[in-house]
Amino acid sequence: MKRFTIYAEDIKKRLDIFAVERLPELSRASVQKLCRQMNVLVNNKAEKQGYRLHEGDVVQIVYDPTRPDEIPDIDLPVLYEDDDVLVINKPAGVLTHSKGAFNPEPTVASWLNQRLSHHNPTFSRLSLESGGRGGIVHRLDRATSGVMITAKSPEALAWLQKQFSGRKVKKTYLAIVQGSPDPPEAIIDMPIERNPKKPQTFRAGANGKAAITAYETSETNSRYSLIKLVPQTGRTHQLRVHLKQIGYPIVGDSLYGGEVATRLYLHAFSLEITLPNRDRKIFKVPLPTEFVEFMKAT
Repeated sequence: MKRFTIYAEDIKKRLDIFAVERLPELSRASVQKLCRQMNVLVNNKAEKQGYRLHEGDVVQIVYDPTRPDEIPDIDLPVLYEDDDVLVINKPAGVLTHSKGAFNPEPTVASWLNQRLSHHNPTFSRLSLESGGRGGIVHRLDRATSGVMITAKSPEALAWLQKQFSGRKVKKTYLAIVQGSPDPPEAIIDMPIERNPKKPQTFRAGANGKAAITAYETSETNSRYSLIKLVPQTGRTHQLRVHLKQIGYPIVGDSLYGGEVATRLYLHAFSLEITLPNRDRKIFKVPLPTEFVEFMKAT
């Protein structure tokens, strides 16, 4: 059990956010589950995750980091598999990997580790010991759907990661944005940095890292446009930040000014990469039906 006393700097902070900040081994989802299980107490009383802290509150978090909950099984669509790699169609809403060691939520990484336990048990064990990310080559945001490639061995992982770091991979995304981009086709070249006022987000800033995105409008109507995006760099939230900055946020992107929708309308459409067997491959995932229906309905 962990015990904390609340001082002035944490007044009015949400209970779940405070817990994650003080115990980074916990994910926000796992803290919320602990709240539901009445294992997060304020002044000896179980409180909900959205409780706002007061000065002098005593917070107690009851959990055993050596005995994480069993992670439920999930089934992810496999697009391609060989001895080195697994390529999947990641559904929107699924995390790429856990943000904390104590996280009972299924992720792409937990699914992959279950698969690897049969194919390469040694790699699977080492992956679990290092936080469960051993086969993860790159990541998609939770709310983004589409094509992802993962590795089945340390050698394949190193090969694929070198492709990404060397910018030898071509990624294409599709997004629905608010408005009609003007011009309809362009290259966005804006450095990106973490937003100090809201650390879970990023922003365009002169002190940031170089970030370049090419876009092209594919379809437009009176309110929205379907656009193709080809990032030439791989910064966190790059596409979302760039589109917000030029005034055309992605529909459903609550972090970056997008209007409320049933999902984030961002989809990883294709991935072109050279596999460890030296074959150059292009993997594609068709546009989700909800994208088509959204454009038709407006």
